Amino acid sequence: MILIIAEKPSLARNICAGIGQMQKKNGYFEGCGYLVSWAFGHLFGLCDIESYRPLPEGQKYWCMDNLPCFPSEFRYELRKGDNGDRDDGVIRQFKIIEDLCNRPDVEKIVNAGDADREGEIIVRTCVNKALKSPKPLLRLWLPDQTPETVAAALSDMKSEDEYDNLANEGYARTFIDWLYGVNLTRYATLKSGKLLRVGRVIVPIVLAIYERDMAIRNFVPDVYYALVSKAETNGEIIELQSKTKFDKTEFVKAKNLCDQYNAVGATVTEVKKKKDTLSPGKLYSLSKLQNVLGKKYKMSMAESLEIVQKLYEEGYLTYPRTNSEYLATAEKDKIRKIIENCKKLGYPLAFKDKKTIFDDSKIESHSALTPTYKIPDKSRLSEKEMQVYSTVFRRFVAVFCAEDCVVNKSEIKIAVGDLEEFALKGTVIVERGWTKYDDYSGKDKVLPQLNKGDAVNINFEPVEKETNPPKHYTIETLNNYLKNPFKAEKAQENSDPEKADDTEEYKAIFEGLELGTEATRTGIIDNARKSGYIKLNKDVYTILPDGEYLIESLKAMQISMDKYKTAELGKSLKRVFRGECSVGDSVELAKAEISEVFDRKGDSFANDTDIGFFMQTVGKCPLCGGEVRRTNFGYGCGSYRENGCKFAVSMRICGRVIPISAVKQLLTNGRTEKLSGFVSKKSGKSFDACLKLEEGRAVFDFY
Repeated sequence: MILIIAEKPSLARNICAGIGQMQKKNGYFEGCGYLVSWAFGHLFGLCDIESYRPLPEGQKYWCMDNLPCFPSEFRYELRKGDNGDRDDGVIRQFKIIEDLCNRPDVEKIVNAGDADREGEIIVRTCVNKALKSPKPLLRLWLPDQTPETVAAALSDMKSEDEYDNLANEGYARTFIDWLYGVNLTRYATLKSGKLLRVGRVIVPIVLAIYERDMAIRNFVPDVYYALVSKAETNGEIIELQSKTKFDKTEFVKAKNLCDQYNAVGATVTEVKKKKDTLSPGKLYSLSKLQNVLGKKYKMSMAESLEIVQKLYEEGYLTYPRTNSEYLATAEKDKIRKIIENCKKLGYPLAFKDKKTIFDDSKIESHSALTPTYKIPDKSRLSEKEMQVYSTVFRRFVAVFCAEDCVVNKSEIKIAVGDLEEFALKGTVIVERGWTKYDDYSGKDKVLPQLNKGDAVNINFEPVEKETNPPKHYTIETLNNYLKNPFKAEKAQENSDPEKADDTEEYKAIFEGLELGTEATRTGIIDNARKSGYIKLNKDVYTILPDGEYLIESLKAMQISMDKYKTAELGKSLKRVFRGECSVGDSVELAKAEISEVFDRKGDSFANDTDIGFFMQTVGKCPLCGGEVRRTNFGYGCGSYRENGCKFAVSMRICGRVIPISAVKQLLTNGRTEKLSGFVSKKSGKSFDACLKLEEGRAVFDFY
């Protein structure tokens, strides 16, 4: 018998459909020489800190006594329920898997986890825990879950050890995220007195939204002068705007240049007209699909992923968690079959063997999202399911459409003497082609009827304009940032996707520079929303007060979780995937980063910013003699409830963290030593000052 262990019950049912003639048993299926059982996603999770370093006797809550925790060997345990107790369903299902693995008639065991690093280690961990003596292990790799694909994959299974690098990357990612999550979440929570979720990816995501919103909040518009002409030629208004801009104090200079432009006049120097074909967009990766669904239907990433995952499990779409917009060359025959199936529905399709569609160099593990040969009954899909499916389907039809989108492209160049040349560009669709089936964002733009040598009337004038603040992150722009956080944000998408060179973009992805992955990013962003750090309104992200508190608290604690450190860890994971380093090497990198946080006690710079721990006693209150303690937002008198004493010192004054050592000096001596790094709210300039007590308040002392 061959035992197949699926990641989820739904996948087990689809595998059985591909085998046929399977009988349902208690927790598994049997028939045709196969046993098929399943996990519920993660049956096992990593043990908590207390399994490695127990709390001191009598201590019930988190404390610094067992931090940091760096296990020499990570251990797994059966998943617990929300109440912390063992989940009976999990225990029961693992016992079934354990019994099946060790049945004498089971000769081979097949890993049928989802076709990614997470699915790889979910089933591996179950088998490692269950199997009492070695048996041959195989891997079932499914790009989609149709019966035809399952049957083909069952006849072409590879040895499990061919996926060792993928598993190693999965384990490394799991261990690293555990190290960051349990160590820094506990440390930051104990320091702040409020639960702060600190993770390798969640913090840089919240930080990006925080920094953008702070830039918008603090933005001061600046006035400048643009040189603009709106004059009529042959009955049409022709608008020209110079690339030259002038500061708000330079009106006279702007006016003088306008006069020079108007004096020399303008002439058409070149007119180009040609017929061309307009290329459709590329097939969808998960994030590009989520961008479109967020923008068009205001669908959150979590909602769109849930729907596309369901459509995948029902066999209508290929594997969703892909970072590629290309197809593998080995899939050409499969694509031909899908095309023939679509043609039966009346769509004018033709197979196209082009590098812009099939490119193995731009595929890491999975090809772009496409429909399968299995077409859903539209009446059985919900409105949102239909929106997701039709978006993927229509893009596939556009890419393989037999009818070209034909356009007339025109360009007119107008010279203002030798001072500046202007270019007007227009596009008019002649034959709609693929735009009949997929969204096209462009609009017909007809240029005025001008010929080479024609004079163009101009009347340049200085026009007062204001600089614009940055825009809030949207689902699309945040996704684009996370895919490559080191790439400058583009003002607009390339108008011809087929001619756009995305080699550098894929190089960055394969090097691990992205923040999170297609498989994890959606869940992490959703966790940030559920934690109250960020808000999604329609398709726009904004920071929330708890998100501001998270970022500002981490800054005060000198915990740096920016895109640079996260990307370095991401690069190390890709090196594990390529077999260039071990799981241990990658984990050591994370340990070194985390150790820096815990090793700063003797660092003079760290002491200059150390805010102590929540509820730590700092000294005696100068107003009532009570105890001053570290609070969530600074240092305050603990006798407030008894006598209403309001003595307090903020944790941050004029942009500078006030360390606990300075407050101790203030309470003991009435003043601190000179502190540097204050920033004036009015001028924005930095300054040095002491703090002194004056009538029970902390005030600046410059002497």
